[in-house]
Amino acid sequence: MDQTDVLVVGGGATGAGIARDLARRGVDVTLVERDGLSSGASGRSHGLLHSGARYAEADGPGATECLEENRTLRRIAGACVRETRGLFVQLADDDPAYFEAKRDACVDVGIPTDVVDGATAREAVPGLSDDVERAMWVPDAVVVPSRLVAANAAGASEHGARIHTHAPVTSMTVERGRVTAVELGGDVDDTVCPEYVVNATGPHAGKIAEMAGVSVEMRPTRGVMVSVAYDGLEPVLNRCREPADGDIVVPHDGEVVLGTTSVPVGDPDDYERDDREVERTVAECSAMLPSVVDADRVRTWWGVRPLYEPDEAARGGRGISRGFHLLEHADEGVENCCSIVGGKLTTYRRMAEATADLVCDRLDVEATCSTADEQLPGASEPARLDEFVRQFDGQGPTDIDLVGR
Repeated sequence: MDQTDVLVVGGGATGAGIARDLARRGVDVTLVERDGLSSGASGRSHGLLHSGARYAEADGPGATECLEENRTLRRIAGACVRETRGLFVQLADDDPAYFEAKRDACVDVGIPTDVVDGATAREAVPGLSDDVERAMWVPDAVVVPSRLVAANAAGASEHGARIHTHAPVTSMTVERGRVTAVELGGDVDDTVCPEYVVNATGPHAGKIAEMAGVSVEMRPTRGVMVSVAYDGLEPVLNRCREPADGDIVVPHDGEVVLGTTSVPVGDPDDYERDDREVERTVAECSAMLPSVVDADRVRTWWGVRPLYEPDEAARGGRGISRGFHLLEHADEGVENCCSIVGGKLTTYRRMAEATADLVCDRLDVEATCSTADEQLPGASEPARLDEFVRQFDGQGPTDIDLVGR
């Protein structure tokens, strides 16, 4: 049996970020992932690094978190981030009051904005729809999630963490209010005896929690992304309206990613892929960038959002807050286990810091977080980042056209 201070279950951005944070604080960490890194929500997104503008009028604190982490990742993540800017566009049929409310909210949050008329926007973005009446520049960017997750795992490994991919958790033993053993299958096929367990499995958090005899209520929703051939788009395009299907276009090199939909699913591993959502996404995005409707479709993938049920029920919307929730399970009778749920890729580092703070407090470790100030390994070396992706089998569909080029 392997002994470890902390077992982190889940190899997405948050799990890898937690492992890096704890390892840098001198904690003995083991991270396990049932597939390769980035195989879940992190590697199946549209890859937007939010400025916070998308959430400004609905969730000011969440928007502030996005803005701060956007700036942090630009400092520490190097070639894991592509500088693109973002443009919120108001079409002729869109409510101008919503545009005004978003602009005012961005000002309140501190998000830099620059409002331009439709003609100026079309001059800056060739191919933009004639229906664009005005637009607002914001500091959005594009993240390359496979590189980001692998670089965090590499940073954890450099500080002594053990990273096990293709090592699914098959069962947990709970004795006298503590998880005492975790059985791993796959390539590892071993038992780990942790002092503390962190559940960072995104939409699967409820299933892992059940193994420990505790409850995490999730409301996973599916969304489709469609990548089409398109050269020369610089900024991320956001439709400036209430969140709906097909309201974002994310630029890649020679492609743009069109997204997305939001449909509840019962099982994050087994859900319907509805072709009508693909067609609706393309059609809606073409209202901003008309030529994508006839562009060659390169690839399509689906992702599942790790939404937390109580938060979604309270807000009654389309999961627009994307706040995160750190749940301790001591009140359910398991004192050495927590779950980190919700959130988004942009705020993964902050989620990891909050989780690591909690774990260190429970383990009487006094070291503080340093991940906001230290560059990720290989940040300035794309080839090295891509080698990390191969090392951890971390290639997700979001950025398969960018990694290794």
